[in-house]
Amino acid sequence: MNKPVMAIQLYTLRDHIQTAEDFDKTLDRLEKMGVKDVQISGIGDFPAEQQGEILKKHGIKCCITHKGFERMLEDLDTMIEEHKAIECDAMGIGSAPSESRGNVRTIREFIEKANGVGKKLKENGMTFNYHNHAFEFHRLDDNVKCMMDFLIEETDPEYFNFIPDVAWIHYGGQNPVDVLKRMKGRVKVLHFKDYAVDENGFRKFVSLGKGVVNLKECYEAACELGIPYIAYEQDCDWKDGDPFLSTEESWEFMQSLLK
Repeated sequence: MNKPVMAIQLYTLRDHIQTAEDFDKTLDRLEKMGVKDVQISGIGDFPAEQQGEILKKHGIKCCITHKGFERMLEDLDTMIEEHKAIECDAMGIGSAPSESRGNVRTIREFIEKANGVGKKLKENGMTFNYHNHAFEFHRLDDNVKCMMDFLIEETDPEYFNFIPDVAWIHYGGQNPVDVLKRMKGRVKVLHFKDYAVDENGFRKFVSLGKGVVNLKECYEAACELGIPYIAYEQDCDWKDGDPFLSTEESWEFMQSLLK
Protein backbone atom coordinates (compact mmCIF):
# COMPACT_ATOMS: atom_id res chain seq x y z
CA MET A 1 0.00 0.00 0.00
CA ASN A 2 1.65 3.20 -1.22
CA LYS A 3 1.55 6.35 0.85
CA PRO A 4 0.40 9.52 -0.96
CA VAL A 5 2.89 12.34 -1.45
CA MET A 6 2.01 15.36 0.68
CA ALA A 7 1.69 18.70 -1.12
CA ILE A 8 0.55 22.29 -0.57
CA GLN A 9 -2.22 23.95 -2.57
CA LEU A 10 -0.83 27.44 -3.22
CA TYR A 11 -4.29 29.00 -3.29
CA THR A 12 -3.91 29.06 0.49
CA LEU A 13 -0.92 31.39 -0.01
CA ARG A 14 -2.33 33.23 -3.02
CA ASP A 15 -1.59 36.70 -1.65
CA HIS A 16 2.08 35.73 -1.52
CA ILE A 17 2.51 34.46 -5.10
CA GLN A 18 1.34 37.44 -7.13
CA THR A 19 4.80 38.39 -8.39
CA ALA A 20 7.80 36.32 -9.41
CA GLU A 21 9.74 37.74 -6.45
CA ASP A 22 7.04 36.76 -3.96
CA PHE A 23 6.62 33.35 -5.59
CA ASP A 24 10.35 32.80 -5.12
CA LYS A 25 10.17 33.82 -1.45
CA THR A 26 7.15 31.63 -0.80
CA LEU A 27 8.70 28.56 -2.38
CA ASP A 28 11.88 29.22 -0.42
CA ARG A 29 9.85 29.12 2.79
CA LEU A 30 8.06 25.93 1.70
CA GLU A 31 11.35 24.32 0.68
CA LYS A 32 12.70 24.92 4.17
CA MET A 33 9.60 23.17 5.57
CA GLY A 34 10.40 20.14 3.44
CA VAL A 35 7.69 20.64 0.83
CA LYS A 36 8.51 19.00 -2.51
CA ASP A 37 5.19 19.32 -4.36
CA VAL A 38 2.62 22.08 -4.81
CA GLN A 39 -0.57 22.83 -6.68
CA ILE A 40 -0.48 26.16 -8.49
CA SER A 41 -3.67 28.17 -8.14
CA GLY A 42 -4.36 31.88 -7.72
CA ILE A 43 -0.91 32.82 -8.99
CA GLY A 44 -0.13 36.26 -10.39
CA ASP A 45 0.27 37.19 -14.04
CA PHE A 46 3.89 36.42 -14.83
CA PRO A 47 5.23 33.98 -17.42
CA ALA A 48 4.90 30.24 -16.95
CA GLU A 49 8.52 29.89 -18.04
CA GLN A 50 9.53 32.04 -15.06
CA GLN A 51 7.31 29.99 -12.78
CA GLY A 52 9.04 26.85 -14.02
CA GLU A 53 12.48 28.28 -13.36
CA ILE A 54 11.55 29.20 -9.79
CA LEU A 55 10.06 25.77 -9.16
CA LYS A 56 13.29 24.13 -10.33
CA LYS A 57 15.38 26.50 -8.23
CA HIS A 58 13.71 25.19 -5.09
CA GLY A 59 13.44 21.55 -6.14
CA ILE A 60 9.64 21.73 -6.04
CA LYS A 61 7.27 20.17 -8.58
CA CYS A 62 3.77 21.23 -9.60
CA CYS A 63 1.47 18.22 -9.41
CA ILE A 64 -1.69 19.96 -10.68
CA THR A 65 -3.21 23.41 -11.31
CA HIS A 66 -6.49 25.27 -11.08
CA LYS A 67 -7.29 27.40 -14.14
CA GLY A 68 -10.35 29.07 -15.61
CA PHE A 69 -12.76 26.85 -17.54
CA GLU A 70 -13.70 29.56 -20.04
CA ARG A 71 -10.06 30.01 -20.96
CA MET A 72 -9.76 26.27 -21.47
CA LEU A 73 -12.58 26.48 -24.00
CA GLU A 74 -11.03 29.45 -25.79
CA ASP A 75 -7.25 29.12 -25.46
CA LEU A 76 -6.39 25.54 -24.58
CA ASP A 77 -3.36 25.29 -26.89
CA THR A 78 -1.63 28.15 -25.07
CA MET A 79 -2.52 26.66 -21.68
CA ILE A 80 -1.00 23.33 -22.70
CA GLU A 81 2.26 25.07 -23.55
CA GLU A 82 2.18 26.92 -20.23
CA HIS A 83 1.81 23.63 -18.39
CA LYS A 84 4.73 22.17 -20.30
CA ALA A 85 6.79 25.12 -19.07
CA ILE A 86 6.07 24.18 -15.45
CA GLU A 87 6.32 20.44 -16.24
CA CYS A 88 2.77 19.76 -15.04
CA ASP A 89 0.53 17.19 -16.73
CA ALA A 90 -2.72 17.83 -14.81
CA MET A 91 -4.98 20.83 -15.42
CA GLY A 92 -7.87 21.45 -13.06
CA ILE A 93 -10.79 23.81 -12.52
CA GLY A 94 -12.02 25.10 -9.17
CA SER A 95 -15.67 24.35 -9.95
CA ALA A 96 -18.23 24.42 -12.72
CA PRO A 97 -19.34 27.88 -13.89
CA SER A 98 -22.37 29.14 -11.98
CA GLU A 99 -24.59 28.96 -15.05
CA SER A 100 -23.86 25.23 -15.39
CA ARG A 101 -25.10 24.16 -11.97
CA GLY A 102 -28.82 24.76 -11.97
CA ASN A 103 -30.42 21.74 -13.55
CA VAL A 104 -29.83 18.50 -15.40
CA ARG A 105 -29.74 20.18 -18.82
CA THR A 106 -27.05 22.72 -17.91
CA ILE A 107 -25.01 20.08 -16.10
CA ARG A 108 -25.03 17.84 -19.16
CA GLU A 109 -24.00 20.77 -21.35
CA PHE A 110 -21.05 21.35 -19.01
CA ILE A 111 -20.15 17.66 -19.11
CA GLU A 112 -20.06 17.70 -22.91
CA LYS A 113 -17.72 20.70 -22.93
CA ALA A 114 -15.51 19.27 -20.18
CA ASN A 115 -15.22 15.91 -21.93
CA GLY A 116 -14.08 17.80 -25.03
CA VAL A 117 -11.39 19.63 -23.08
CA GLY A 118 -10.32 16.39 -21.43
CA LYS A 119 -10.06 14.61 -24.78
CA LYS A 120 -7.69 17.22 -26.16
CA LEU A 121 -5.64 17.24 -22.97
CA LYS A 122 -5.29 13.46 -23.10
CA GLU A 123 -4.11 13.72 -26.70
CA ASN A 124 -1.35 15.96 -25.34
CA GLY A 125 -0.41 13.67 -22.45
CA MET A 126 -2.40 15.59 -19.85
CA THR A 127 -5.57 15.21 -17.78
CA PHE A 128 -8.61 17.37 -16.99
CA ASN A 129 -9.56 17.49 -13.30
CA TYR A 130 -12.61 18.81 -11.43
CA HIS A 131 -12.51 20.26 -7.89
CA ASN A 132 -15.76 20.17 -5.93
CA HIS A 133 -17.44 22.40 -3.38
CA ALA A 134 -20.60 21.59 -1.42
CA PHE A 135 -23.16 22.58 -4.07
CA GLU A 136 -22.42 19.48 -6.16
CA PHE A 137 -24.07 17.43 -3.39
CA HIS A 138 -27.33 19.40 -3.25
CA ARG A 139 -30.33 17.58 -4.71
CA LEU A 140 -31.49 18.82 -8.09
CA ASP A 141 -35.00 19.44 -9.34
CA ASP A 142 -35.76 15.71 -9.62
CA ASN A 143 -34.91 15.41 -5.89
CA VAL A 144 -33.17 12.11 -6.62
CA LYS A 145 -29.70 12.93 -7.89
CA CYS A 146 -27.16 15.63 -7.15
CA MET A 147 -24.72 17.23 -9.57
CA MET A 148 -21.89 15.00 -8.40
CA ASP A 149 -23.89 11.91 -9.37
CA PHE A 150 -23.96 13.18 -12.94
CA LEU A 151 -20.27 14.14 -12.90
CA ILE A 152 -19.27 10.66 -11.73
CA GLU A 153 -21.74 8.65 -13.79
CA GLU A 154 -21.99 10.57 -17.08
CA THR A 155 -18.50 11.96 -17.66
CA ASP A 156 -15.98 9.93 -19.65
CA PRO A 157 -13.41 8.35 -17.27
CA GLU A 158 -10.86 8.67 -20.05
CA TYR A 159 -11.22 12.44 -20.14
CA PHE A 160 -12.66 13.61 -16.82
CA ASN A 161 -10.95 13.24 -13.43
CA PHE A 162 -11.49 14.68 -9.97
CA ILE A 163 -9.79 16.75 -7.28
CA PRO A 164 -12.09 15.80 -4.39
CA ASP A 165 -12.15 18.16 -1.42
CA VAL A 166 -12.92 16.22 1.76
CA ALA A 167 -14.18 19.21 3.77
CA TRP A 168 -16.64 20.33 1.10
CA ILE A 169 -17.85 16.75 0.66
CA HIS A 170 -18.43 16.50 4.41
CA TYR A 171 -20.10 19.92 4.50
CA GLY A 172 -22.30 18.79 1.60
CA GLY A 173 -23.65 16.02 3.79
CA GLN A 174 -21.79 12.98 2.46
CA ASN A 175 -19.03 10.74 3.74
CA PRO A 176 -15.79 11.65 1.96
CA VAL A 177 -14.58 8.04 1.97
CA ASP A 178 -17.73 6.84 0.18
CA VAL A 179 -17.30 9.52 -2.48
CA LEU A 180 -13.61 8.71 -2.95
CA LYS A 181 -14.50 5.06 -3.56
CA ARG A 182 -16.92 6.13 -6.31
CA MET A 183 -14.06 8.08 -7.93
CA LYS A 184 -11.60 5.20 -7.77
CA GLY A 185 -8.92 5.45 -10.45
CA ARG A 186 -9.89 9.03 -11.33
CA VAL A 187 -8.05 11.02 -8.65
CA LYS A 188 -4.46 12.23 -8.82
CA VAL A 189 -4.70 14.89 -6.09
CA LEU A 190 -6.94 14.78 -3.02
CA HIS A 191 -7.58 18.02 -1.16
CA PHE A 192 -7.32 17.93 2.61
CA LYS A 193 -9.26 20.74 4.24
CA ASP A 194 -10.87 20.95 7.68
CA TYR A 195 -13.56 23.05 9.31
CA ALA A 196 -15.23 23.58 12.67
CA VAL A 197 -18.75 24.69 13.53
CA ASP A 198 -19.22 27.37 16.21
CA GLU A 199 -22.01 27.66 18.77
CA ASN A 200 -24.14 29.57 16.27
CA GLY A 201 -23.79 26.90 13.61
CA PHE A 202 -21.44 28.88 11.39
CA ARG A 203 -18.66 27.07 9.55
CA LYS A 204 -15.07 28.21 10.05
CA PHE A 205 -12.06 26.73 8.29
CA VAL A 206 -9.31 25.53 10.61
CA SER A 207 -5.86 23.95 10.35
CA LEU A 208 -5.87 20.26 9.53
CA GLY A 209 -6.79 18.05 12.45
CA LYS A 210 -8.54 20.86 14.32
CA GLY A 211 -12.02 20.34 12.91
CA VAL A 212 -14.81 17.85 12.30
CA VAL A 213 -13.51 16.00 9.23
CA ASN A 214 -12.10 12.55 9.91
CA LEU A 215 -8.84 13.12 8.04
CA LYS A 216 -7.19 9.95 9.34
CA GLU A 217 -9.97 7.89 7.80
CA CYS A 218 -9.64 9.87 4.55
CA TYR A 219 -5.87 9.29 4.56
CA GLU A 220 -6.32 5.55 4.99
CA ALA A 221 -8.79 5.51 2.11
CA ALA A 222 -6.34 7.45 -0.07
CA CYS A 223 -3.69 4.82 0.65
CA GLU A 224 -6.06 1.96 -0.17
CA LEU A 225 -7.26 3.60 -3.37
CA GLY A 226 -3.75 4.45 -4.57
CA ILE A 227 -4.29 8.22 -4.72
CA PRO A 228 -0.85 9.69 -5.54
CA TYR A 229 -1.08 13.10 -3.81
CA ILE A 230 -2.77 14.78 -0.87
CA ALA A 231 -2.68 18.60 -0.93
CA TYR A 232 -3.52 20.88 2.00
CA GLU A 233 -5.85 23.78 1.19
CA GLN A 234 -7.44 26.41 3.42
CA ASP A 235 -9.44 29.15 1.76
CA CYS A 236 -9.47 31.60 4.69
CA ASP A 237 -9.82 31.80 8.51
CA TRP A 238 -6.06 31.30 8.93
CA LYS A 239 -4.39 31.09 12.33
CA ASP A 240 -3.85 34.66 13.60
CA GLY A 241 -4.79 35.79 10.08
CA ASP A 242 -1.53 34.38 8.69
CA PRO A 243 -1.84 31.66 6.02
CA PHE A 244 1.77 30.61 6.59
CA LEU A 245 1.02 29.76 10.22
CA SER A 246 -1.91 27.59 9.18
CA THR A 247 0.18 25.99 6.45
CA GLU A 248 2.99 25.15 8.88
CA GLU A 249 0.54 23.74 11.43
CA SER A 250 -1.28 21.69 8.80
CA TRP A 251 1.97 20.44 7.29
CA GLU A 252 2.97 19.06 10.69
CA PHE A 253 -0.34 17.22 10.87
CA MET A 254 0.15 15.78 7.40
CA GLN A 255 3.60 14.53 8.31
CA SER A 256 2.16 12.83 11.40
CA LEU A 257 -0.12 10.78 9.14
CA LEU A 258 2.89 9.38 7.32
CA LYS A 259 4.43 7.92 10.49
